[in-house]
Amino acid sequence: MPTPAENLALARQYLKTIESGGTVDEVAQFFASEVILEIFPSRFFPAGSRVNLEGMRSAAERGKKVMASQSYEIKNALAGGDQVALEVEFLGTLLVPFQHLPTGGQMRAHVAIFLTFKNGKITSQRNYDCYDA
Repeated sequence: MPTPAENLALARQYLKTIESGGTVDEVAQFFASEVILEIFPSRFFPAGSRVNLEGMRSAAERGKKVMASQSYEIKNALAGGDQVALEVEFLGTLLVPFQHLPTGGQMRAHVAIFLTFKNGKITSQRNYDCYDA
């Protein structure tokens, strides 16, 4: 069974894979088949979102058509048992206009990400996203 430090290392690697433009399959390798991703209501997700692995794959495919690049700067990280909590600053550059932002515009958010691991795979992810105006 992985240690909290190993789970934290996997969480960091997961975000780096997204940052580097990893394929949907490369990102999906971090998840257990039963994973659930819950995004709580925010400016860009007013109703929030709750999806399984297939929904995550679809969202990742859509994201590749919208985002030119993404970065995740970890400001704080805690790990204990099978849980990892991350305080992250997200910066995304758009390939297409989105709401009031033009092509090439940047979205910035302060994000709390809570991950649960089982046997070295993420079984749940909960995001609390606070986007800049």
